Amino acid sequence: MRIDRRSLLAGSSALVAAASNVAATFAVPALPLPTVYGEIERRTFRWFWDTVNPRNGLVPDRWPTPSFSSIASVGFGLVAYAIGVERGWCSRAQARDLTLTTLRFFWKAPQGQEPSGVTGYKGFYYHFLDMQTGERFGDVELSSVDTTLLLMGVLFAGQYYDRDDSGEREIRKLSDALYQRADWNFFRSDGRAPISMGWHPGQGLIDANWVGFNEGMFVNILALGSATHPGPDGLWDQWTAPYPRFWRGEGVNRRIAFAPLFPGQYSQIFIDFRGIRDAVMRNAGFDYFENSRRETYANRAWCTANPMAWDGYSSDIWGLSACDGPGNFQLPFKGRTALFHGYAARGPGNEPDGLDDGTISPSAALGALPFAPEIVIPCAQALLETHGARIFDRYGFRDSFNPSFRYSGARSTSGTVDATHGWVARDYLGIDQGPILLQAANHRDEFVWRYMRRVPAIRRGLKRAGFIGGWLASGSGERG
Repeated sequence: MRIDRRSLLAGSSALVAAASNVAATFAVPALPLPTVYGEIERRTFRWFWDTVNPRNGLVPDRWPTPSFSSIASVGFGLVAYAIGVERGWCSRAQARDLTLTTLRFFWKAPQGQEPSGVTGYKGFYYHFLDMQTGERFGDVELSSVDTTLLLMGVLFAGQYYDRDDSGEREIRKLSDALYQRADWNFFRSDGRAPISMGWHPGQGLIDANWVGFNEGMFVNILALGSATHPGPDGLWDQWTAPYPRFWRGEGVNRRIAFAPLFPGQYSQIFIDFRGIRDAVMRNAGFDYFENSRRETYANRAWCTANPMAWDGYSSDIWGLSACDGPGNFQLPFKGRTALFHGYAARGPGNEPDGLDDGTISPSAALGALPFAPEIVIPCAQALLETHGARIFDRYGFRDSFNPSFRYSGARSTSGTVDATHGWVARDYLGIDQGPILLQAANHRDEFVWRYMRRVPAIRRGLKRAGFIGGWLASGSGERG
C-alpha cells in the first residue's frame, strides 16, 4: 500500500508533545485519527467479513492457515459487521442477515454432556468449533471466558439491531435467549466459590478460576448480571481478593499490573469503565480505564528501555501481548543464548508473568488506542513506515513480528524469516484483529460502549459488583 505521509503525519508535533506527558494526568487527549488509520480499520474489517462461514456465522481462529473456529472471534465479528454498516463497508441488510444466521446457529446447535457431536453445554460453548459442522473441535474445554466474549457480541447485536422488522426483532429475541440460557453456576458446581475457567466432559471443572487481574473481569460481570442463573453475592470479592500481588509502581504510575496487554483490554472493549469504580478502585483513587492507560505506558516504557537489547524496539515501536512467535528455539544472540517462543503471552519482564523474546504484536498497542491515543497513533505510524508491507497486508497487520529473529536457517513453521528484517507471522488471528477494529470504533465515537451501556445485564452486573458513579448514575445507560 502507498501511504499518504502527509495525512499520516498530520498533527504529529502535537502527538509527540502529548506523549512526553507520561500519564501525569488522568485526562486522555481527544486526538483525531489520521486518514491512513481508516485503511487499517477497513482491512481489519475485511478479515472478519471475508473469512466467516456464511452458512453458520463461524469465524476462524486464524487465517490463512486452515483453522477451526474460535467462538471469541465470532463475538468480535458480530460487532465488526455493525462497524462495517456504519462505515459503509457492507449494508445493514447484509450485516443483519449474517448476524441472524450466527445467532440462529448458536441457539439451535446441539448441547449436551457428550464428548463429541455437540457444540456446547449448559448454555456455554466449546473454545474451538469445527468451521463446517460447528461441533466441538478435538478435546478443547467448554470455555467460560470465550463464551463470554461470544455473548458480548451477541448482547451488542441485541442493542444495535433495533429496527421494527422481522429479522432485527428475531436478533433481539435470540440475543436475550442466548444470554439467559447460560448457567454461570455450572462453573461452580463442585462447591467452589469463584467461576472455573472451563470444563471437560468426563473430567469436570478446570482447577483454575477467574480471580485476580486478568481477562476474566467481564466473566464475573455477566455472571452477576444474569436474571436466570446469577452468580452469588460475594463473587466480585473472590475476583478482587488476589489483587494485592498485582500492584506495581508508585504515584501516577501505580497500577494493578499484568504483563501482556490483552487482559486489560478485552473487558474494556465492551464495558465502559470510565468514571465508574468498585470498592478497590475507589480506595485507589482512579478507575480501571486509567489503570489500563498506566499499563499501556508501562508496556511502552519497557520496550523503550529495552533491557534485553532486542532489535527493533523503540519509543514508537512497541507492544507486548499474547501472540504468535517464531517457535521454540535457543539461539545465540548478542553474546548470550536467547530463548524464543511460539504462541505465548508476552509482556514486560518486571510485571507478573512477564515474558519478552523480542516479538511485537501490533494488536497490543492498537488495542490500547482509547487509553492512550497520543502514544498509540505514533506507534501505528511507525509500524507502517518502518515495516510496511512486510507486516501490513491484505487484512491489515499480521499477528506479530520479531526483528531479532534473523536466523534464516531456522525452520519457523509459523511465519517467514528474513536474514535482514527478521521473522513475520504468517497468520492473522481473530482475537487480535478484534481489538484493533473495535477499539478504533470506541476511540472515534464510543461506538461499542454506547450500545453496551444500554444492556440491562451489564448494568446489573456492575452494580452487584459494587460499581458506582459515572454513567451508572444515569438511568438511560448514557454517560452521566
